[in-house]
Amino acid sequence: MMQKILRKVGFPGKMAAFCFVCCWGISMNQVDEIIAQQLVSPQVHDDGRVTFRVRAPQAETVKVVGIHGVADTELEQDARGTWSKTIGPLPAERYSYTFRIDGVETLDLHNRDVKGWLTCASQFEIPGKPALLHEQTDVPHGTVSHHIYSSKSAKCQRGVFVYTPPGYSQSKRTYPVLYLLHGYGDDESAWQRVGRAPFIADNLIAQSKIVPTIIVMPYGHPVALDVRTRFDDYATRNLNVMEADLCTDLMPLIESQYRVSNSREKTAIAGLSMGGGQSLAIGLRHLDRFSRIGGFSSACPQGDIAAQLSGLVKDPGRANEQIDLLWIACGKDDFLLERNRRFVAWLKDTNIQHAYEETAGDHDWMVWRKYLAEFLELSFPAAAASPIDDDSQSG
Repeated sequence: MMQKILRKVGFPGKMAAFCFVCCWGISMNQVDEIIAQQLVSPQVHDDGRVTFRVRAPQAETVKVVGIHGVADTELEQDARGTWSKTIGPLPAERYSYTFRIDGVETLDLHNRDVKGWLTCASQFEIPGKPALLHEQTDVPHGTVSHHIYSSKSAKCQRGVFVYTPPGYSQSKRTYPVLYLLHGYGDDESAWQRVGRAPFIADNLIAQSKIVPTIIVMPYGHPVALDVRTRFDDYATRNLNVMEADLCTDLMPLIESQYRVSNSREKTAIAGLSMGGGQSLAIGLRHLDRFSRIGGFSSACPQGDIAAQLSGLVKDPGRANEQIDLLWIACGKDDFLLERNRRFVAWLKDTNIQHAYEETAGDHDWMVWRKYLAEFLELSFPAAAASPIDDDSQSG
């Protein structure tokens, strides 16, 4: 076994294994035993069941917690101090979880798939049959690039991920663009690492459901986050700087480095939770730049909304001429549901055209991944492709 491993990484079989054994003073049989004892967790079975394992010989109780739709589950200990449990089968999806060991929550240290930032959790995936839209499938894939740029508005350096669709580097065309914003607990990597936006776009393009689209995923905290501050107190200050950064720093940068359309008809903005509130406010204040606006489980504008969105109030007719899509969706079990309903009621009273959906689900990525797919299909459907979308056109 050890010789096979060493050969795979370029070592000459017996000599490398002999050196390894001599240096560490252990036998080949002991090496094989060490490898055999490595825990596999989580282990996803073909039938949708999942086995979790953790070594904690001194623990009194171990649970796996936080799995959507599954009650906290106690693991069972064996003679070696390894705790394990198989659950399911579970529906096809991506799930988050943690271990609770004697009341203390911890990541699964044998699992590299981690949702990071403000709240960390381990993740696993039950594949769909057929594959779900957010899964990596055998289709042409786009490219994701990470940029660090200096923001004059935020007076700091900021990060942004940019997805370019398959064929971008071989084409001279211009592309529609979506500015996609994350939530309060995340950073600019969230939509690709957890939201799987690049795979969603790859699959929708391959299925001829949307035209190839560039997706820009910026960092949504230009104001340093203090978790001890009330959300709305922080969110208002953060929104103002985010608006300035997006419009005066980031969008000019993207337009200078990528072949994105500078047409408002091909520019969209959307986001989830905090990012949904940012998208609604920024998009509706800048209808000269965005014609398609989406809010997913949003921290919608509240309070004196008329003052925050005075342009809509002054001339709703003009606003409706500029809005090609204002799409708002929220889960029926989401803690922000009533806030969304109040904002939608305000839009109705102000005679602003919009689409609103209430779906099953709560404040969760399982909901937001589906919302992103629907918003992309509504915003840039392949059936509505114009002549400029043909590769033969230069931009």
